[in-house]
Amino acid sequence: MVDFSASHQRTSSASDYVALLKPRVMSLVVFTGLVGYVAAPGAGDWVLGFAAIFAIAVAAGASGALNMWFDSDIDQVMTRTRTRPIPSGRVDREEALMLGLTLSALSVVTMQLAAGLLAAGLLAFTIFFYAVVYTMWLKRSTPQNIVIGGLAGALPPAIAWAAKTDSLTLEPMLLVAIIFFWTPPHFWALSLLQKNDYAAAKVPMLPVTHGARATRVQIFAYSLLLAPLAFAPVFTGLGGMIYAIVSALGGAFFVFLAFRVLRSNAGEGVAVEDKQARNLFAYSILYLFALFAVILAERGFA
Repeated sequence: MVDFSASHQRTSSASDYVALLKPRVMSLVVFTGLVGYVAAPGAGDWVLGFAAIFAIAVAAGASGALNMWFDSDIDQVMTRTRTRPIPSGRVDREEALMLGLTLSALSVVTMQLAAGLLAAGLLAFTIFFYAVVYTMWLKRSTPQNIVIGGLAGALPPAIAWAAKTDSLTLEPMLLVAIIFFWTPPHFWALSLLQKNDYAAAKVPMLPVTHGARATRVQIFAYSLLLAPLAFAPVFTGLGGMIYAIVSALGGAFFVFLAFRVLRSNAGEGVAVEDKQARNLFAYSILYLFALFAVILAERGFA
């Protein structure tokens, strides 16, 4: 068992508690939620809209804190995560748990007051799904952890849409589906680079359980599904002409990079071959941002 007693020998700073909230993940969640809110029909109340987006941000931070609380043992083992606040001894596990639970309640209550039961219920489900279903169960039990668990990170556009309209239609579910199918190739590209870390922590990521070759095949397969799916908003009117161009060209390049990963030996312990996975991982972030940024621009100035 990992000894976190060293945490009592250090003074926690505000930045340590911010780090518990996974601010980089939070920024993506807030951005996709904002796009969902702007893209939803109607003028909306921007005071309540701000409150709804704030609630989504707080919920993302709460989920991150609960994740770090539960995963502090494996975070101690992995090179990429051992400097996080809990394994490095800067924050007590109990403090992370209390922070996560408090922020969870705050976010759901705020969403309820600002947007009603549907959005608040979806937000509560998202926190539960990430903290309990993904973190406590899927992550340590199945190589499909990131596939199923990716639903939690995909839901913010639908939550924000519901916050504005008190309803759900095909359009927000398309945004959810895009993020959902984007997550496996994005995260598996990273996991190819972190294969040894996951093996040491006994986390059954796909490269550990099925090997790098099978992971590269799955990355390419999901990329082939993602590219046409990302073009689908054009047919519903959610995406306009600029979106059609960005989605078509960006999706084609995503598939191209995934094909290069497929043809490489990424994840096999050869540093030069890992470049292809690293390129796809970096581009995948830009690709998703570009898709949602164009929708934000097109719908925001419509």
